[in-house]
Amino acid sequence: MTQSLRCYATVEFDCSYLPQQKARNLVLDPAQKIDTEICSQLADFGFRRSGDMLYRPHCDQCQACVALRLPVQQFKPNRSQRRNWKQNEAICHSPHPAQFNPEHFALYQRYLQSRHTDSSMANPSREEYLSFLTSAGVNTCFHEFRLDGQLIAVAVTDHLPNGCSAVYTFFEPALASRGLGTYAILWQIRETQRLQRPWLYLGYWIEACREMRYKAHFKPLEGFQNDQWQPLS
Repeated sequence: MTQSLRCYATVEFDCSYLPQQKARNLVLDPAQKIDTEICSQLADFGFRRSGDMLYRPHCDQCQACVALRLPVQQFKPNRSQRRNWKQNEAICHSPHPAQFNPEHFALYQRYLQSRHTDSSMANPSREEYLSFLTSAGVNTCFHEFRLDGQLIAVAVTDHLPNGCSAVYTFFEPALASRGLGTYAILWQIRETQRLQRPWLYLGYWIEACREMRYKAHFKPLEGFQNDQWQPLS
């Protein structure tokens, strides 16, 4: 059942993706306790979860951020994606509760240190890790991937009534050549198909942002633009 939810616009802050741009978010009332149903309801309106916060971009002069979702039953992998899946067919999967795991956390630290060497993000605390990826009322799973017994990747996924939401993936930096980020999305597509749910939510995409370009290779994509979902060309 859809319920009325109060949202607020934040003050402006420096955009993390586009230089010299200011950003603003629309956020769910912090006093509202979130759960899986609310996450699902707001995912249909382009919102994203970060810890206990549900938000979507709400910038004054820019609409570059586009929420993406993939209708998984229509997905057909391209040649590169088929090759990625074949290359990684020896990887083993197991689901884990959304709670602290020292082995997961050590991998998360290595991943961030390789991506954000000069940033405060490179040394996250246990509390920052959990507050970013988990929320008590949401059905979140840490999908663990191992190769020859070694932990190589974790895909954090919210399991919603209307689909799955790819919250965050972190993987072994030394194995970047295996395309583990792509593999994790391909696996989540198959999992969403297996659960017979229509959508895999892929977060936000900015055409001018190189780090986000990989998302455009999963087709057919839909983008939330002008307050509605529509095919993304």
